[in-house]
Amino acid sequence: MKILHINQSDIRGGAAIAGYRLHQGLLKQGVETKLLVGTMQTDDPQAALIPRRRRLESQLYRFTYRLGFHTLNSVGSFDISNHPFFQEADILNFHNLHSTGFSYLAVSKLTQHKPAVFTLHDMWSFTGHCSYSYDCDRWKIGCGSCPYPGTYPPVARDSTRWEWKLKNWVYSQSDLTIVTPSHWLAEQARSSMLDRFSIHCIPYGIDTEMYQPLDPVLCREALGLSLDKKILLFSAANLKESRKGGDLLVTALQKLPKSLKQGCILLTFGKPTSQLEVAVDIPTVHLGYVSNDRLKAIAYSAADLFVFPTRADNLPLVLQESMACGTPMVSFKIGGVPDLVRPGITGYLAEPENSIDLCDGIVKLLGDDVLRGSMGKNCREIAVREYSLELQAKRYINLYQKVLDVVAA
Repeated sequence: MKILHINQSDIRGGAAIAGYRLHQGLLKQGVETKLLVGTMQTDDPQAALIPRRRRLESQLYRFTYRLGFHTLNSVGSFDISNHPFFQEADILNFHNLHSTGFSYLAVSKLTQHKPAVFTLHDMWSFTGHCSYSYDCDRWKIGCGSCPYPGTYPPVARDSTRWEWKLKNWVYSQSDLTIVTPSHWLAEQARSSMLDRFSIHCIPYGIDTEMYQPLDPVLCREALGLSLDKKILLFSAANLKESRKGGDLLVTALQKLPKSLKQGCILLTFGKPTSQLEVAVDIPTVHLGYVSNDRLKAIAYSAADLFVFPTRADNLPLVLQESMACGTPMVSFKIGGVPDLVRPGITGYLAEPENSIDLCDGIVKLLGDDVLRGSMGKNCREIAVREYSLELQAKRYINLYQKVLDVVAA
């Protein structure tokens, strides 16, 4: 069995990291797996760049962008069928195809030669442009009159109805099996144009040896953090990104009792912002962008609580990482978050957009060491039982084999 993954990047971005972890998990199971990606950060010999016709694509982009279409200019995608990785593969595994240098118009051509699994990392595959639609459900009826043209990935012109139609046409000509990491995204897919395909839910896998509970005292000393303060951890690539809810976190932290604030330190991943500490009146330590798994495990283990105030998400990797390190979580009841943050078991779920409820969750968990300790144990046990990289790889192998058996029959 030889697998070819096609993704936005090897390790840059959540979808890329998730795909690369699957790649590593499959290799450990003895499966030959390779990647074609839009951008590369590693020197992995099993990864290569998606073919590009850069001069032509640059010229086409001037028109496709102005018309409001994504990646249609990436005509080099049609050359993938000539790439050795493609020719050697038995089955394809598409991942995040937007902002990758890949044109989704090539999906139908590529799946004429090889069957494919399409792992969804957000909603983009069945919307007219957006990766998350928030309260809009026009993707169920064909998009158009988009209420959020500026959401990622943004469009210069509302051609969402036409892009929806193009995707629908491509899928009508394609051989795909759909995988979603969360139950929420599976439900969305079944209400979309992708309902014509078989849809399976296989959660992301995580290396539970790399991400495991470490001695919190040693971790705090390593990070230069106080041993007698409560540590709140917050993570986002860009703390000002609306979808990640940095503003909701700020409001929630501002509402914390003064006595609790005085006993806390806020620890952050992501782009530092000097305004955060001033706004919330809590001493803040910024780690910056962290890609090293061991350093992330140290940060999770140093923290008493991981706060994730997202407005829209699939199955956030940072929540899985926190779980595996035995750190309870506070987040919103949104998207696939409830798969991981289970009220009273692994953390606290606040009502969406409700900063007061988020604040209440933080206060409740920080004020109850026994409850937090119990949740930490539950987090670790569930991570090992349900989200190990080995389990994810075996589930994919079984699915790949079923797809190949159907082709062979």
